[in-house]
Amino acid sequence: MTDLRTYKPRISTWWWTRKRSYTVFVLRELSSVFIAWFVVYLILFVYAVGQSETAYRNFLDWASAPWVIALNVLALLFVLLHTVTWFSLTPQAMVVRIDDWKVPAFHILAGQYTGLVVVSLFVLWLVTL
Repeated sequence: MTDLRTYKPRISTWWWTRKRSYTVFVLRELSSVFIAWFVVYLILFVYAVGQSETAYRNFLDWASAPWVIALNVLALLFVLLHTVTWFSLTPQAMVVRIDDWKVPAFHILAGQYTGLVVVSLFVLWLVTL
């Protein structure tokens, strides 16, 4: 019987830190965990609001804990990274043509950031009313 061995090159655990594009890619993939956290946080918030005023106050007390605030700040940074990298990929992933004219990448980016600002201002307006 022959001893069959396959070639397995050694790959460092930190291979993704050697090149900036790899690091951004891994951080962008990691950002999905923090986006999931924001979804869970929002569901908990809506649930507390729907229960009672006491549940809402308990949620606010829990949300004001330093570790929750630190987690939310970290999550916000990752969500911003996710948004910026997603927006920058969009013109490469989709080519918009009007008749025979190819819409420049700058116009696509400007449309996305304008939409982000409009939606953010609308949410801010809803929250501050």
